[in-house]
Amino acid sequence: MSRFDNVFEYDKNLDGNGLTVGVVMSRFNLPVCEGLLSACVAELKRLGVADEDMAIATCPGALEIPLILQTMAQTGEFDALIALGAVIRGDTYHFEVVSNDACRAIMELQLHTGIPIANGILTCDTDEQAEVRMQPKGTDCAQAAIEMANLQKALINE
Repeated sequence: MSRFDNVFEYDKNLDGNGLTVGVVMSRFNLPVCEGLLSACVAELKRLGVADEDMAIATCPGALEIPLILQTMAQTGEFDALIALGAVIRGDTYHFEVVSNDACRAIMELQLHTGIPIANGILTCDTDEQAEVRMQPKGTDCAQAAIEMANLQKALINE
């Protein structure tokens, strides 16, 4: 449905059939990260991404996620990537450093490679906040990755 007469508008496309998706998950705050991953994979499957078209890599923490995403992007095998992690505020400035640098690196990587990357690194004040957000964020990241991969394909193939 177009918002304007005579103006082409790309439709939202959440069809994951035939798309390849790589997921990088941090093992720091593992219970939350596993919750993110479970919701993400379930949603990718619901959207039609086949098991054999998914790959999951884990790494120690949020600051290591961008390097693994970059390596996956450089293979040319993925239509979209997803970053999953949890940074929970502590008593030091480390929270800000990790949150800001990991997210900045993911954005720069996405722009540099042209591969959509859904950022599912939670940045929460408490464990409880992270636990509440893990399922919805995992689901949202799967949807964003599929939508952006399809939009990229539509734009490139025009």
